[in-house]
Amino acid sequence: MNTIIQYQQLIDEAFKNKNYGTNPKELYEPIEYIMSLGGKRLRPLLVFLGCDFFGGDTAKAIHPALAVELFHNFTLVHDDIMDKAPLRRNQITVHEKWSDSTAILSGDAMIVRAYQELCKSDKEALPQLLDIFSDTAIKVCEGQQFDMNFEKLQKVSIAQYLKMIELKTAVLLGASLKMGAVAAGADKAHAALLYDFGRHIGMAFQLQDDLLDVYADTAKFGKQKGGDIVANKKTYLLLKAIEMAESSRYIKEELHQWINAPHFEVKEKVEAVTGIYNFLQLPDLTRIEIKKHYDAALKSLKEIPADETKKHSLTIFTDSLMGREL
Repeated sequence: MNTIIQYQQLIDEAFKNKNYGTNPKELYEPIEYIMSLGGKRLRPLLVFLGCDFFGGDTAKAIHPALAVELFHNFTLVHDDIMDKAPLRRNQITVHEKWSDSTAILSGDAMIVRAYQELCKSDKEALPQLLDIFSDTAIKVCEGQQFDMNFEKLQKVSIAQYLKMIELKTAVLLGASLKMGAVAAGADKAHAALLYDFGRHIGMAFQLQDDLLDVYADTAKFGKQKGGDIVANKKTYLLLKAIEMAESSRYIKEELHQWINAPHFEVKEKVEAVTGIYNFLQLPDLTRIEIKKHYDAALKSLKEIPADETKKHSLTIFTDSLMGREL
């Protein structure tokens, strides 16, 4: 088994030598730019780990891994346009550096390149890989649309929110592991269980992000503390607070006052809403939801008849990504 560092180096080297196209440069330079910004490369790494988990030849994982990362970055380019985001990975976003139109077109080219990359995969595995990839791509788009819909909706249920993060974030983690399993020639039922492991880890990962946005050490995580509170973003914590506030008129009034305030001092709003979260014991309730998905992930992993050492290694790796505090 190669180390995670070795897989990361292999992925980075493959992208370093990748030629996306040259002319017109306005189409391809944005692709080179976004792909050069790096990032964790988590999803292609999961493809390799999924392949290795079933004892497959990890050389067969390279093309699915590159396809998954191209697709992920395509979604980031288009998401940044929709969110009007100025920065990505502490660098200027593609649409800000060039234009919205260029970013849309370059993103379109990226998804085509992703399919071209995937089609270089082992011929026996390719039909399954294409099905997984296409189904996942549609689900991610559905998740993004739900997220956009939530910005305009007055009421969003926790169930709706959980479905949205499953589609927008979690399914791609599960699919990455499953594509690696398919590349290794794994049994379909076992590959499906590994998918469920990744999907539940993805759910736990996003819920952890919701929690960290409010409670993380700002210096450690390098992001604005309470940014979701400032933006009234419909996170698990906010939706749970709204749900629980129905039983207390005073908490409900205070919470809605801050949500609907047209003008406010940022620090004051963050502290006030955080105080409501603390009173409602939302950090503990969120950790319970995180643990529910984490335990479901482990249950799926346990059902796979595979090497226990590899199961342990995969669990250790996913734990390290989350920095869990359950």
